[in-house]
Amino acid sequence: MKFGFVLPNNWGLPDPRSIIDLAVEAEQLGFDSVWVNHHVLNVGYIAERLEDRPYYDALTMLDWVAARTEHVKLGTSVLVLPYLHPMVVAKQMATLDRLSGGRVIAGLGVGSLPQENAAMGVGYHDRGAKSDEFIEVMKRLWAPGAASFDGDHYSFSDIVASPKPHHSLPIWIGGSGNPAQRRAARVGDAWHLMASVNGLRRRMPDFVEKLEAAGRSRDDIIIAPRIDVRQVPDAASVDEWRDADADQLIVGTSSTEMSAVRGSLARLAATMTQSQG
Repeated sequence: MKFGFVLPNNWGLPDPRSIIDLAVEAEQLGFDSVWVNHHVLNVGYIAERLEDRPYYDALTMLDWVAARTEHVKLGTSVLVLPYLHPMVVAKQMATLDRLSGGRVIAGLGVGSLPQENAAMGVGYHDRGAKSDEFIEVMKRLWAPGAASFDGDHYSFSDIVASPKPHHSLPIWIGGSGNPAQRRAARVGDAWHLMASVNGLRRRMPDFVEKLEAAGRSRDDIIIAPRIDVRQVPDAASVDEWRDADADQLIVGTSSTEMSAVRGSLARLAATMTQSQG
């Protein structure tokens, strides 16, 4: 079982450099990956949690993490695609992948915060269809040579985007519902859902059916739930996730206090070591 740690760039911590230090510590403790959260505005439930405290930008944070680390993978959990533009994001992620020596994982989702969509002037009800095109556009821009695309939301011909990624960027699809499952089954290198261990067990049979409908099998995709540190208190709990068919666990902690986050990281590292021993 591989473990990733979600950095608390979304919890209003006053010093962003302390969050980068956590990534360095996670690498030293043997974590396979570190992850950042993404939203743009403090609205809805984010405003309720943070008020006017900072929610640091996802890709900017990963730039700094890349500069301070050597081998830990760098993921987004997840970029909310309707707020962004695929040509810009494709270049940002390809550049980061080059700078980091091929360590980037593109965790992607459609979002579920209508207030943010409204404030940014982007549609909410068509966000799934727009995100499907977004992903296809980025894949074409990352491929060798010039790219063309003709869709309802994006259209272009013989466009060159450079640099290309260091390698084929893994695409992790976030979300637990049926649309996200179908998207992950079609185009995902991983399904990155939020669920309890029993929730994962319940969803897996339907998800395997969706994979088969897309001409794929369970062996073609990583199952990597995003969970809270309280869901893995010991090695036995890791075994439960493994039995539920998880391949990796991406673990975060909900705290506005850096001391509490560091404590969670240390406890999770101990659990990781026990489960691998």
